[in-house]
Amino acid sequence: MKFKMIHENYNVADLGVSLAFYEKALGLKELRRKEAADGSFIIVYIGNEEADFELELTWLAEHPFKYDIGEEEFHLAFRTDDFEAAHALHEEMGCICFENPHMGIYFIQDPDGYWLEIIPTRK
Repeated sequence: MKFKMIHENYNVADLGVSLAFYEKALGLKELRRKEAADGSFIIVYIGNEEADFELELTWLAEHPFKYDIGEEEFHLAFRTDDFEAAHALHEEMGCICFENPHMGIYFIQDPDGYWLEIIPTRK
């Protein structure tokens, strides 16, 4: 029996703000969406051509405020082929929340407080 990871879900307070952040910070674009007929939720899957893996952003009408995500002890990691340019972009966006120069990595934080690890391509 085999399993393939296909997506991870993050609940978001403002779908438009989150979509804009992920497109600018990581180049992730909307792939498809599901909207409840009664307007109670919108689910948007985002991704890029680099991988089949998708991030599922879920907006719930009855939860228009940020979620309590605890102590931020989890994250989604992204490998980049241009670490310096990515760092400069994220620095300009003001979304770098933690850097570990010894390990050669850093983390950015999305509008809802989720941490995203940025890792260089190692040769």
